[in-house]
Amino acid sequence: MASSTTLTHKAIEAVWRIEAAKIVAVIARMTRDLGVAEELAQDALIAALEHWPATGVPDNPGAWLVATAKRRALDHLRHLQLQERKHEEIGHDLEAREALIVPDFVDALDAARADRIGDDLLRLIFTACHPVLSTEARAALTLRLLGGLTTDEIARAFLVPEPTIAQRIVRAKRTLGAAKVPFDLPRDEDLAARLQSVLEVLYLIFNEGYTATAGDDWMRPALCDEALRLARVLAGLAPDESEVHGLSALLELQASRAAARTDASGKPVLLLEQNRARWDQLLIRRGLAALQRAETLAAGAGAGSLGPYALQASIAACHARARTPDATNWPRIAALYDALAQTAPSPVVELNRAVAVAMAFGPAAGLELVDALNDEPALAGYHWLPSVRGDLLMKLGRAAEAQREFERAASLARNARERSLLGERARQAAVAALADPTAAAERPLRH
Repeated sequence: MASSTTLTHKAIEAVWRIEAAKIVAVIARMTRDLGVAEELAQDALIAALEHWPATGVPDNPGAWLVATAKRRALDHLRHLQLQERKHEEIGHDLEAREALIVPDFVDALDAARADRIGDDLLRLIFTACHPVLSTEARAALTLRLLGGLTTDEIARAFLVPEPTIAQRIVRAKRTLGAAKVPFDLPRDEDLAARLQSVLEVLYLIFNEGYTATAGDDWMRPALCDEALRLARVLAGLAPDESEVHGLSALLELQASRAAARTDASGKPVLLLEQNRARWDQLLIRRGLAALQRAETLAAGAGAGSLGPYALQASIAACHARARTPDATNWPRIAALYDALAQTAPSPVVELNRAVAVAMAFGPAAGLELVDALNDEPALAGYHWLPSVRGDLLMKLGRAAEAQREFERAASLARNARERSLLGERARQAAVAALADPTAAAERPLRH
């Protein structure tokens, strides 16, 4: 039986996961320094570990942690102000801050948190995802501050050494400090660009969890869960932004397939082969509701068309609404990819558009589009290009060519599960080629 101390520590860990981002956000507003805010929040966590096993978990543990961190912040500010010898100038400000914390602090603190916590979290999200940082640094800092993940957990998720992640986080904080990035919401003229950065980071985190770039696991559910949670938080904090709801819809709909994306042994199961009865209907309903909200906001703003995340969510919705693969509205998906290619053009979008065209209008039409991408530099090492080409060649009965494409795709894949899947498809193509006497002339000599 677990001891009371062990149970208390587990309770503290659970509370910390939920409250850490809020605590850092509140303290960062006071100190205007993310590094200091995180240290003071950690001090509050240590205080809980010291006191709660003896006194018990408070009725409102989040408020206790915030109050403790605020006391530490006030001590920190006093120390700085003493160093700068500016007591007279800041005396009134200190009294105002101290008034927030009284002996019976819980009720007063709850009121203060209700007024400011949303703004504080939004500030923290925009600061952690500031464009002055590299994409990798933004992702690491976001997961650290807002996801509550440890450096070790982030390192394992992205398959890089823990010191590398630690350095990214430290450098990110230094960069924000050196650039004098304010802990505040961007002004109207900067909001769109900054919001795009936030959405990009959450999209990156989810994608890495949904299909891992490298390693032995095809999926990393913890990353998907954190990105989805943060997208929901952002949708609550920015309820009038269409693309925020578009991203939330996309992640909800994609996450709904998670249980069906692998078999009992962990092997990948491709979309058209998945057991749709295993798709999470609650997540689908949430995703469709978020998409409807995104569409309503886009129409109300006179945008004329959906943004890239809402368009991708619309594509995911076509799959979610189809009871069977044959019921999928592929012409609509192809049209949506046409719109996405106009809104956010990229070689990867073109490759996905080719797949949709192939499903809607036949593999020959899709192969023509894929072949146009063969010399695209951005796709030179992208294993899904030869994989898609191999699939279309198989459908056209050109098995020997398909085998070579699948073998090339497997050689480029860095994820072990994907490499295994592509290798199996190459073997299947080889068997089909051997069974086809007309393909004998295509087969190279074996030495």
